[in-house]
Amino acid sequence: MNTVNGVTVKKACETLDVCRSGYYAWLSKKPSSRKLEDARLLPRIRAIYEKSDETYGSPRVTAELRAEGEVVNEKRVARIMRENEIAAAQAKKFKIQTTDSNHDLPIAERVFETEHADSVMAPDQVYVGDITYIWTEEGFLFLAIFMDIFTRKIVGHKADDNMRAELVLNALSMALGRQDVERDRLVAHSDRGSQYASEKLRERMELLGIIASMSRKGNCWDNAHCESFFHTLKTELVYKRSFKTREEAKQAIFEWIECWYNAERRHSSIGYMAPNEYEKLAKAS
Repeated sequence: MNTVNGVTVKKACETLDVCRSGYYAWLSKKPSSRKLEDARLLPRIRAIYEKSDETYGSPRVTAELRAEGEVVNEKRVARIMRENEIAAAQAKKFKIQTTDSNHDLPIAERVFETEHADSVMAPDQVYVGDITYIWTEEGFLFLAIFMDIFTRKIVGHKADDNMRAELVLNALSMALGRQDVERDRLVAHSDRGSQYASEKLRERMELLGIIASMSRKGNCWDNAHCESFFHTLKTELVYKRSFKTREEAKQAIFEWIECWYNAERRHSSIGYMAPNEYEKLAKAS
């Protein structure tokens, strides 16, 4: 006698008011092509999601699938993710942090305007810089970055236990050492923090022919690209980890920027490509 989990089919059908012929017809029914395709895609979706450290939503998962040669639309990916409870990590409430601008140092003219970022047409024309901090059990670790506006690549970064002007100088040195920058063609934009207005940084930039640009007073959105990056960094890495030492945090941040953010993380603003890939394509064209 046929049983299902110890209950006879006859008894189960009578209890549920279902005819046995209908039950056997349902049992023998083959899954639809849609269900088969969903089942085929699900392992790839899970793998992409897990590789992103559970941070990718359906748009980036779809972009990754398409890069692998899949012909798939985002609605299908979103549905499969929803049905299988695969969801990107929710961002914590984000509070913008700005550096101290209460000083008497010279302020550069606002040359780069965030609202006109689309007018930047090539790599290594405009870099934006800022500083944030990361809590460790040893105390704060300060991170200075420079981002290429065109590629969204973090071209320079430096982390240390202080946020003196040398922190920004070292981040800038990294950018200039790895990128193909033409003299008198690069604009470096920042807020009005004392590190960016310091004599050391101003002298270095003047020597290299870099054009300084600073945000308007009290307008943190003039440097929104950096704020957005810090939001991503903290949501996708910092808030998910506890760092015992500054060195541990420094290593994790370096690897996240170079091995994930620049090399693999897909950005909606550059056609869901990774910054390194976008830069390579731009320089080849």
